[in-house]
Amino acid sequence: MQEMQEFRYTGFAQEILFGAGKLAQLGEALERFHWQRVMLCSTQSQRRNGHIAAIERLLEGRLVANFEHVQPHVQDFQVAEGLALAREYEVDAIIGLGGGSPIGMAKVVSFALEGQEREQQANSPIEQPLVPVIAIPTTYAGSELTPVYGVTNHVDGQARKVTVSDVRIAPRLIIYDPLLTLDLPPELTASTGINALAHCIEALYSITRNPPSTAVALSGIRAITSSLLRCYEAGDDLEARAEMLNGAFLAGMALAHVSMALHHGLCHVLGGSAGVPHGVANGIILPHAMRFNLDATASQLAPAAEAMGIATAGRDAESAVEEAIQAIYALIGRMRLPQRLRDVGVQESDLPHLARLALSNRSVQNNPKSVTDAVQVEAIFRAAW
Repeated sequence: MQEMQEFRYTGFAQEILFGAGKLAQLGEALERFHWQRVMLCSTQSQRRNGHIAAIERLLEGRLVANFEHVQPHVQDFQVAEGLALAREYEVDAIIGLGGGSPIGMAKVVSFALEGQEREQQANSPIEQPLVPVIAIPTTYAGSELTPVYGVTNHVDGQARKVTVSDVRIAPRLIIYDPLLTLDLPPELTASTGINALAHCIEALYSITRNPPSTAVALSGIRAITSSLLRCYEAGDDLEARAEMLNGAFLAGMALAHVSMALHHGLCHVLGGSAGVPHGVANGIILPHAMRFNLDATASQLAPAAEAMGIATAGRDAESAVEEAIQAIYALIGRMRLPQRLRDVGVQESDLPHLARLALSNRSVQNNPKSVTDAVQVEAIFRAAW
């Protein structure tokens, strides 16, 4: 008889609208939740492609503040700007429109505002954020579902990304509209798509994995590996875009309920300290992190190989997973993403310093295979360099 798995599962109060044209229901949703003074966090690319204008038309006078120049990796100095804007206009909801950074900015500002209110009302516990977040993703990054944000802090000339996890961070309303992804460039399609795939992989072997997260992660792998290349090769394929967005939703849902591990910890260090875009870092690191963990996680990852269409019957788990690693590496190459750290500006002389930073990363310490020495991390970075 197989040993029973013990687990803990935490759910969040979230409403999710999924489907082509669902953005049109934004105004109706605001009415339902009684949100009247809304702030938008986004980027100039969303202004250029007309998505911000669409939000403005839908919300009319309820959009009272606009912060549309969010930089990658949520910079601490921008958090101060966004927080000041939210205070000035006394917003009662914050929209994050775009990829992981604008959605992350909305989460940071919301949580910072709530923290201040809690200091003022210490004897009045609050179950939901005082200033809820509305997430409208236009990439496959998955930040919209997680109770996590990361901020890149700058201290003494050094940049370091710090992550915060709390159930109150999870967005209250999420709108998935595949029409908003049709103009996502091929490179961002590929990099954020691989990010979503990495969410599924880490959810499968997370030390806090649970039956729901495992089932959702495997469904996400099937959807992503079936649709990502199609989206990359034909960005206007709405059917493929919808399937891929569904895969990203499943990936985010899987990762939202487990702890991250080595892969994401290394990617956060590369992003916060070396300036590597998060999706690009995922594409470089994922095969190497999987291979490092292979001897400890083969039994958890063998179903992922099967979900990718790899025959596993009559084979040992490690060989099936190794084939999956090679297939992922080939997919990344086929989509022309960088596959070496040297190709994205990371210097070989930086690797020991990055490895030391990564060793203290909480996600790295949550890895199912013990990481106790910076030499182990540096070996992964060197293999990826």
